[in-house]
This record gives sequence, C-alpha cells and structure tokens, in this order.
Amino acid sequence: MTTAELIDQEYVQGAKNAVRVCLNIQPHERVTVITDEASRAIAASLIQEIEAVGAPMGAFVLEECAPRPLAHLPADIAADMEQSQVSIFCAKAQPNELLSRMEMTDIVNRRKMRHAHMVNISRDIMRQGMRADFRAVDEISRKVIAVVSRAASIRCTTPAGSDFTATLNPNYRWIKTSGLISPEKWGNLPGGEVFTTPGEVNGTFVIDGVVGDYLCEKYGNLTANPLTVTIAKNRLVSAESSNQELRDDFWNYTHTDENSDRVGEFAIGTNIQLQQVIGQILQDEKFPGVHIAFGNPYGAHTGADWYSSTHIDVVGTRFDIVVDGTPLMKAGRFLI
Repeated sequence: MTTAELIDQEYVQGAKNAVRVCLNIQPHERVTVITDEASRAIAASLIQEIEAVGAPMGAFVLEECAPRPLAHLPADIAADMEQSQVSIFCAKAQPNELLSRMEMTDIVNRRKMRHAHMVNISRDIMRQGMRADFRAVDEISRKVIAVVSRAASIRCTTPAGSDFTATLNPNYRWIKTSGLISPEKWGNLPGGEVFTTPGEVNGTFVIDGVVGDYLCEKYGNLTANPLTVTIAKNRLVSAESSNQELRDDFWNYTHTDENSDRVGEFAIGTNIQLQQVIGQILQDEKFPGVHIAFGNPYGAHTGADWYSSTHIDVVGTRFDIVVDGTPLMKAGRFLI
C-alpha cells in the first residue's frame, strides 16, 4: 500500500497521538494496519508516523483482500496479525460485518496485542477527538472508575426524559479505555470511557445523541429526532421515534439473536475535551455522560458469561449521574 501522496496535514497531529501516545509503538515492535478505500487517507497518516518510529509493518486495504461486506476476517490479515504486537483497524463499518471485527479482536485478545479500533474514523474526529490530551483523559477516567467500581447502583437522568438505573454485578469488572492502550484491553480511538456489563438496567433512555454500528452513518445526530427506548430487567421492551425508519432499523438490529436486545454494556464517557456530539459514534460515545450498548457484553474483559453476535451503542446528552446516592455528574459535567 503506497500512501505518501494521500497524507492530509490535518491528520498528522491525531496520527502522532495515536502512534506515539495511545499505542506507544516502539521500533522493535511489528504493527498490522487494516484500512479500506474510504479511510485510506487517514490510514496514510498513521502509516507515515509508524514509519517515522521505525517499526516494521504490514498494511492491508480490505477491498483488496475480500469482497465487502466481509463475511469473515480475510486470512492474510489474520496471518499478519499473528506476527504483530500492535494492530490498528481504521475503516468504515458496513452492514453485517461485525462478525469479521469480532474475529479480529479475538486474535487481539488471545495474543494480548495493543489494538486501536478506529471504526468509522472521519476527518472531524481526526481534527477533534484524536487531538485530545489523553493523559488528562486517563486521569479523569481513573477517578471515575475508582468511584463506580465500588458502586451498587447508578441512576442516570437527563432533561430530555431519560431516567434509568443500572444495578451493578460485583462479579463483573469495570474496564478503563482512556486512549492509553495496554495489552490487557484493546481500545477505541479516540478514547475516553469506563465501562462494565451491568447486572440489570431498568427505565427509559432518550437517545438524543447517536446510535452505533452502521446505523450511525445512516442517521447521524439524533437531536432533532430522538429514539426513546424502554428497558425492563435488562431487556429492550420498546423503541419509539418520529423517524419510523430509524425505529425499525434499530428494532431489527436488536432482535438479531436471543441476546441482541440485552444490555451488555453500561459506560460513562470521560473525554472531557469534547465539546459537543457530532453524530459519529466513535467519538460521541466518549462524550462526557452515559451510553449503553445492547448485545455483546465483551465478556472476555468484564467477566460476563453470555454472548451476542451484535453490539450497538446508544448515546444521550446532558446527564445527571448519581452513584449510590452521591452525585458524580451534573448537566454533563463531572463533580470530581
């Protein structure tokens, strides 16, 4: 993959952050870079930075490896990852490709690779979220996880009408993905969240931010047409929106398998340098506040003992968060 002519100078700072700060790639480490035609220019900036570090690398464009949408992770990419200590996925999501990405992260988890997951990365994200001071994000993330990891329940409300409570399971681990990526847990970039698998979630969530996976690309920012979901005993029981197509797409996604409607993730966004939701899930789920995901609970990390073939995040805004009766956030601002 020849990339020098593709490099956009606006991506350079974010790429340097990814390679030198978030992944801390060293010259002796091998890196696998996975991209697609839509994200090739962003990948070029990452590759330039890896080359500047002096690390050996394998680089792949998905469309050159297999037809899309991918049924499975291409074998040549999987083989390359087996030789690497670090990997970067920098590509757009397409419908029905989640299995291929799970196959990729299965390799990451088994080999304890440092992996940057930059699915649906965009120009705006490279110019905003990827320019964050991730050491500062890590500091607030550590403070938040110190509070919530001891909690029994967390209540979340918003002016838009969200009011739900997560009851926590002490057997499930809290995970910090602040942008500083370790072999213990791969992370999305830009980073900035702490998450767990909840014991149970009950209540109403007004999604006035974004929904995840390929639906994010289709619907973007939901401020004008929120999606309201009702959750009972950790299961989605209803979804309503003035945008009926959004409602139907979301409902169908969350009924793919027996656990697609089950809350697998409860998360608090900690990227305090983000100022607003931009309609792109990769960045918006890090916005200070709460997001949850229906489907796969990332049990390899949280300890949850169930599985789903799907995972879709939903993001709200302007949260008040109360942890065991003590306020943690007011109107989207941390109180710690």
